[in-house]
Order: sequence, then structure tokens, then C-alpha cells
Amino acid sequence: MKKMTQWKTVLHDDQGMSTIEYAMGSLAAAALAGVLYLVIKGGAVVDAIESIITDALSNTPG
Repeated sequence: MKKMTQWKTVLHDDQGMSTIEYAMGSLAAAALAGVLYLVIKGGAVVDAIESIITDALSNTPG
């Protein structure tokens, strides 16, 4: 009878299990990272940053 009680304890122990909330949060974070990666790799962002840096370096204090 003691073995059966031990097995029930092992089978019904939820400690350490991931919940659906953690899984969905991880999936959403990965999707957001993918979207941000595609935006950054796009030419518009690189051109905008380059323009800002060029303007900042070419302007003289006045």
C-alpha cells in the first residue's frame, strides 16, 4: 500500500511543470523578437539611423 501512495504522489506532483501561461508568454516573446529582427534588418531603419548620425556629425554648434 505504501508503494501505491508513493506513485500517486509522484504522478500528481505539479511542481516544476510549465503552465500554458508560461508557454504562451514564451511564444509571444519569440514572435515579437522575430518581428523586431525583421524590422531592424529592413533598409528603412538602417537608413534612418544613418541619417540621424550623419546629421549629428555634420552640424556645427552655432
